[in-house]
Amino acid sequence: MSLEVPSDASTDVGVTESGLDYDVLEALLGDAVIGRETHRNAEAFVVRPERVVDALSALKQDAGFDHCSCVTAQQYEDRYESIYHLKKYDDPTQEVGVVVPTSVNNPTSQSGEAVFRTADWHEREAYDLVGIEYDEHPDLRRILLPETWQGHPLDLNYDQEQPQVVTLREHVNPLQEDHATGADTMFVNIGPHHPATHGVLHLKTTLNGEQVADVESDIGYLHRCEEQMCQQGTYRHQIMPYPDRWDYISAGILNEWAYARVAEDLADIEVPSYAQVIRTMSAELCRIASHMLAVGTFALDIYGDFTVIFQYAVRDREIAQNILEDLTGQRLMFNYLRLGGVAWDLPEPRDEFFEKTRDFLDGLPSKLEEYHDLITGNEIFQLRCLDTGVLEPEVAKDYGCTGPVARGSGIDYDLRRDDPYGYYDQLDWDVITEDGGDNYARVLVRLREVEESAKIIEQCIDLLEDWPEDNREIQSNVPRTLKPDADQEIYRAVEAAKGELGIYIRADGTDTPARFKIRSPCFSNLQALPEMSEGEYIPDLVAALGSLDIVLGEVDR
Repeated sequence: MSLEVPSDASTDVGVTESGLDYDVLEALLGDAVIGRETHRNAEAFVVRPERVVDALSALKQDAGFDHCSCVTAQQYEDRYESIYHLKKYDDPTQEVGVVVPTSVNNPTSQSGEAVFRTADWHEREAYDLVGIEYDEHPDLRRILLPETWQGHPLDLNYDQEQPQVVTLREHVNPLQEDHATGADTMFVNIGPHHPATHGVLHLKTTLNGEQVADVESDIGYLHRCEEQMCQQGTYRHQIMPYPDRWDYISAGILNEWAYARVAEDLADIEVPSYAQVIRTMSAELCRIASHMLAVGTFALDIYGDFTVIFQYAVRDREIAQNILEDLTGQRLMFNYLRLGGVAWDLPEPRDEFFEKTRDFLDGLPSKLEEYHDLITGNEIFQLRCLDTGVLEPEVAKDYGCTGPVARGSGIDYDLRRDDPYGYYDQLDWDVITEDGGDNYARVLVRLREVEESAKIIEQCIDLLEDWPEDNREIQSNVPRTLKPDADQEIYRAVEAAKGELGIYIRADGTDTPARFKIRSPCFSNLQALPEMSEGEYIPDLVAALGSLDIVLGEVDR
C-alpha cells in the first residue's frame, strides 16, 4: 500500500522536556516509519499498516513504553487512522504516539494485540464504530453494538436514517452455539441483570466442573454515545455537563477535570492557583465518596452484609456528598468545573463550610478502624479474598490496568504524582500500593487511599482558610468562544477514582471537536477479568468482578 506522509507532519523535534529523544526513537523504528506528526502531548510516528507489531514491539521492548493507555480510531476524507497512545508506567510524562493510516477503500491494518493485550477491546471498538479492520486480531467482532448492526456509525458515509431491522427466526435458541461446549464443560450466564455485576453486564461463563475455564464480558448494554454527544457540543459551554455522567456514581468532578485538563492544554488556558486548590479538594472528596461505595458494595458482593458495612459506607459517603452539595449545588451531576477554573467560590459563611469539612475528616480515622475490623479483619472476608482473583503485575500492565486495580498488584503508578496537575505536587501525600495482587489487596488500597485523600483535603482547607481575600481568583479570562487551530491533536489524562481517565481531542478549527475519544479506566480494567478468574470458582469470579469497581456507564460510554 502506498501512503503519503500527512501534510501536517513534523520532522524537526529532538529532545523534549520529558527527556525523550524522538530522533533516536525514529531510528529505532527504522523503515516502519513513513512520517512524523507533532501532537500537543507528544510526538507521533506514522507507521506502515503492515508493520504495526514491529513498531509497537520496538517501542515496548527496546524503549520501555510498556503502557498502551488508549487506541483512538477516526476517519478523514482521504484515510482512516488508528492512534496507539503509549506511555511508561515508570514515567507517564514520557509519551509517544503510533499513527497507522489506511486507505479509504481498504481500511485494514495489522493488529497490535500481540504486543499489548489491551489492544484487543480497543481495536474491536474501532472496528465496531469506525469500520477499521485489524489483521491477525484474535477475535475481531463488534463489542458495543449488536452483531446484527448494519454499518459503522462513525463512518463518514454512514446513513443514520437506515433501518436497523433484523429478521428473527421463530423458536430458535439464541444460545444454541454457546451451549455446545463439550462433554466436560458447562455454559452459565451471569447477567445481564445480576445484582453483583455493578450495572448491566453479561458474563458468558464456561465451567470445567466447578471451576471457571473461561469468561467473556459482554458489554454495550449501556452505550450512550457520550463521545459523539461531546463532538456535537462547543468546547466552552456545552461539553462540561457530560463528564459527570460517565462514572455517574460519585466521580463527577474527577471526570470534569479530565475534560478541563485536555481542553485547557489544547487552548493554552491557565488556571489560577486558588481555583486549582478548590479543584484538588473537591476531587478528593469525590474519590472518598467513590471508594466508600466501592467498599460497601464489595462487602455486599462477598458476604451480603447490607445492614452494617453497606449502610456504614453509604452513611460516610453521604457526608462527603453533603459537603460537595454545599460547594456545587448538586449531589451527583455537579457541573462545577469550568474551563479556566471553577463555577463559583466556596459557600458562605466560609467558616461553617471549613468546620463541616474538618468534622468529617476528624471522624474518618475512627470510622476507618471500624471498616478494618468489619472488612479486612473479618475471617470470612479474608477466606473469600486472600489469594483469589490474583492479577500479576506484568499481566496488569499488558491489559493497561490503572488505579487501585494496578496499585493492588504493586504497580506504583498514579498520575497525580507522576504527571502532576492541579495542586497535587505542592502537597504532602503518598501513593498507596499493595503487593498481593488479589481481591484483598485491591480493597486494602482503596481504604488506605481514603486516608491519603483526607490528608490532601485537610491541606487544601489550610490553604483556602489563609488565602488572601483580594487574591481569590476562581477563573482565568477565557474567550467566550474557543476555536483551537485546525489539525491540533492532544491526549491528556487524570487520576480518577478507578484509574487513568484520558481524553483525546482533534480540533478542526471550529468551536466543536472533530474527534472526542474517552479512555475509560473501567473499560481497560474489565478486560483483565478472565486472567483473574481462570481456575477460580463462581463465587470467586463474582468477588473478582466486584474488586474491579467498574461502572458500566463508563465502560460503555
